[in-house]
Amino acid sequence: MIRAALIAIVVLFTLPARADVDIQTITSPAGIGAWLVESHDIPFVALEVRFKGGASLDAEGKRGAINLMTATLEEGAGTLDSRGFAEARDALAASYNFDVYNDSMTISAQFLSENRDEAVELLRLALTEPRFDQEALDRVRNQVLANIRAEAKDPDDIASNRFNALAFGAHPYGTSLDGTPESVAALTRDDLLEAKDRVMARDRLFVSAVGDITPTALGILLDRLFADLPETGAPFVNRADYALSGGITVVPFDTPQSVALFGHQGITRDDPDFFPAFVLNSVLGSGGFSSRLMEEVREKRGLTYGVYTYLYPLDYAELVLGRVASANDRIAEAMDVIRAEWTKAATQGITAEELEAVKTYLTGAYPLRFDGNGTIANILVGMQMEGLGLDYIATRNDKVNAVTLDDVRRVAARILDADALHFVVVGQPEGVQSTTN
Repeated sequence: MIRAALIAIVVLFTLPARADVDIQTITSPAGIGAWLVESHDIPFVALEVRFKGGASLDAEGKRGAINLMTATLEEGAGTLDSRGFAEARDALAASYNFDVYNDSMTISAQFLSENRDEAVELLRLALTEPRFDQEALDRVRNQVLANIRAEAKDPDDIASNRFNALAFGAHPYGTSLDGTPESVAALTRDDLLEAKDRVMARDRLFVSAVGDITPTALGILLDRLFADLPETGAPFVNRADYALSGGITVVPFDTPQSVALFGHQGITRDDPDFFPAFVLNSVLGSGGFSSRLMEEVREKRGLTYGVYTYLYPLDYAELVLGRVASANDRIAEAMDVIRAEWTKAATQGITAEELEAVKTYLTGAYPLRFDGNGTIANILVGMQMEGLGLDYIATRNDKVNAVTLDDVRRVAARILDADALHFVVVGQPEGVQSTTN
């Protein structure tokens, strides 16, 4: 318990809140690359691993296999069954977290320096020798099926799943990575082994480490963990064709409050206009209580407790999305206000006062993100996957500050289109009807 508590403290306080991070690039003897921030103040290491492709690499007819595989990795490996693996992990005060998204599979590992060899060996077993015992597989499968049933009763999940299905159709983005009750029920141990090899391969591997470890030691660790993985995985998927036009889709649901997910095509992360778009969206809908939509929809009219927007650049598609919830008899008005603000931003941009205020917020908040080994490691591996340079942390605020009013106005006219907004409304909205696309 004491060691577990120490890890929790280290995660929070190993590094101060600053953005001057000294990143080293290292290559292991076997040729595996990683980014490292070396810090020997506390005997603790955070390791972040990403495999590009994620759940989008599910084999045809096996939707949900990579998700189920990922959730079962920690349920026994090598000679250790599920209970034995958990006991070994806890005895080392180590932490492993396995997760999957449409574009990536993620592994977060944290361990004390004194237990590094044993913690890495246990993780290696999970990555290379997972047992997928039938009892564990069935137990985790039942948890996934319970999640699927819960999503079918949750208005936000219903709205998201319907929007994705309408937008992307047969592309993996168009279906839930959890799979369907039928696809998950049919999955076998062999399917999980095949799913592991589809996504966990060295040709799509990204790694970062932060903490008490040297470049030489990290190189040895990388080879130990990953050298036995397949060299290549499944081919990456094709670009997703966006199929939605402006309009409304109503999904009837018995609730006193309607939830609306809305959006249209957006902007890629590597687009030269991304930072003006980022600043624009912060003013329009992602800036909390100071955003325009919160001011107009909540503060002035009391139509909702919250409304927000966000840029959503996936690997094979890009969206601008938003979400609002309102009483059934008021959701129509909330949607009208959102469209009006969308048009206003597209035609007029933002004000000089808004630009200065949002720059102050964005540049001031950014260094506060660097508040621990695990957080920094997560940021670094994300930078690698997005193709950002080693100097990004040092120059990011400069990119924000370089955005001008003309930049924002130009980009607003380019990416915001009220006529293209599609609203998926889940509830019993009054005065709102589905339109044809």
